[in-house]
Amino acid sequence: EVMLTSSEVEALILENNLIKQLKPKYNINLRDDKSYPYIVVTNEPFPRVFPTRTVLRDGSKYYGPYTESKQMRYLLDAIGEIFQVRSCSLKMTPETIAQKKFKVCLDYHIKKCQGPCEGFQSLEEYRAMIDEVKRLLSGKTKEVARSIEARMKQYAKEMKFEQAATLKKQLDALNRYSAKQKVLSTDEIDRDIFAVASNKSDACGVVFKVRDGKLLGSQHFYFSNANDEPESRLLSRLLERYYLETTDIMPDEIFVPCELESREAIESFIVKRNQEVGETKSVQIVVPQIGDKAKLVSMCRANAEHLLNEYLIQKQKRGEALAIPNSVYSLERDLRLPKLPRRIECFDNSHFQGSETVSAMVCFVDGKPKKSDYRKFKIRTVEGIDDFAAMAEVIERRYSGSLSTELPLPDLIVVDGGKGQLSAAVEVLERLGLKIPIIGLAKRLEEVFLPNESLPFNLPKTSSSLKLLQQVRDEAHRFAITFHRDLRNKRTLSSELLEIEGIGKAKAEKLLKIFGSVAQVESASFEQLEKAVGKRTAETLRRYFDQKRNRAEETTLDAK
Repeated sequence: EVMLTSSEVEALILENNLIKQLKPKYNINLRDDKSYPYIVVTNEPFPRVFPTRTVLRDGSKYYGPYTESKQMRYLLDAIGEIFQVRSCSLKMTPETIAQKKFKVCLDYHIKKCQGPCEGFQSLEEYRAMIDEVKRLLSGKTKEVARSIEARMKQYAKEMKFEQAATLKKQLDALNRYSAKQKVLSTDEIDRDIFAVASNKSDACGVVFKVRDGKLLGSQHFYFSNANDEPESRLLSRLLERYYLETTDIMPDEIFVPCELESREAIESFIVKRNQEVGETKSVQIVVPQIGDKAKLVSMCRANAEHLLNEYLIQKQKRGEALAIPNSVYSLERDLRLPKLPRRIECFDNSHFQGSETVSAMVCFVDGKPKKSDYRKFKIRTVEGIDDFAAMAEVIERRYSGSLSTELPLPDLIVVDGGKGQLSAAVEVLERLGLKIPIIGLAKRLEEVFLPNESLPFNLPKTSSSLKLLQQVRDEAHRFAITFHRDLRNKRTLSSELLEIEGIGKAKAEKLLKIFGSVAQVESASFEQLEKAVGKRTAETLRRYFDQKRNRAEETTLDAK
């Protein structure tokens, strides 16, 4: 299938959109849904400023993307210190404010917001402040400083010293932020500086964002299919990728270490992008040869080389960590499984004399526990001691409910128990139409039970496959026992508190969470109890424990 476009730029944009939509198997550069975060200034009467990973065509202004969240957070903290932008999500309009629908929050009282929700700050004043926020996000630090300083002097001239003092604090905060930015050049030209470093199949590209001669930050991109491409081609790919994703205002100059392979297409895209946002300035692509400008490109290249080396080291470590142990291959062979059991899920039940029956599922991936996929279950439909029914319930809940879409299906299921537990689990899987290899592992003789086999078989005691199964089974047993013990302890601890009039389940759990035990609640002072649950409940608790203590003392005296 072929799609015709009017220019190379449109072809690049179309390629980007199709990759994200169709997610082709062998193209991994642009298909991931997850993107770098942006800072958004919303399109509202009283705009908000916050981070986001989703860019919407809603009229809002997006700045980024930021490859380092730390850099983005630092900028947001600076905005919070310099300006008083609202942090609430109220749907504020001049009409709702006039109707007095809102009340100021804590931010107003601690001088983090000027209270536009109650009309303490006008729409015009708030929008003027947001304009300065936008200039700061665009890197125009000096413009913002000059604007604040001019207004400060005007307020001072008009004898409005309180407003002037507020602006003075903003100016000081802005100067502190500006002082931390690294000065790369004495001129105040906006530049993007690009460089790449490659090593056969891998490459790293770095972008320095210089605004008003100061380094605002850097971004880096990895290419896992460099295929020994020349530097000119890698640079073209880097610029295409960066300017397709970024929402920043275009710079005055672009520095690159060599001529680009698709220079005309990139220049055409930049012109088109500027026209879309109403910019008329031209952007020059420069290849510096000597002097300070060439040193900037060299510094950018050094960063790319450093990041690429770090990436290759981490890639090697990940490869070693992902090495599948021999025990997994042994298990595939010994159990004659249709595929390598890279993901194993094991189930175990636990109860105390038929009460508080629970089940636990553990997950091993490549022979190692994956604790983020562990799950606990309270058995709902079984009363008394019925291990087979409990196993059937938990298997059905895992492979037919929300967990069936939340977690991937395993390559092997292990149930802790013998023929009965295995048969109950197999019946559920057949009813659900799932063909997943499943075995039962009995504790006493370490016998392995297979579906449709009347007799168990034993793996060699020294085999790595048996050791892996034992590790999985023991971990499931530990997880189930721990869960059951926690539930039993929680019920026992809270039972006495629930006997007190006015103490419900929520308050009992809160008291145990704060104090740790009923004894600690009893020994707590009135002030501690009041702080935890309020005066009235504290009085109830104090009265109950005082009466309990008095009864105990009377019993002791009677015994004497």
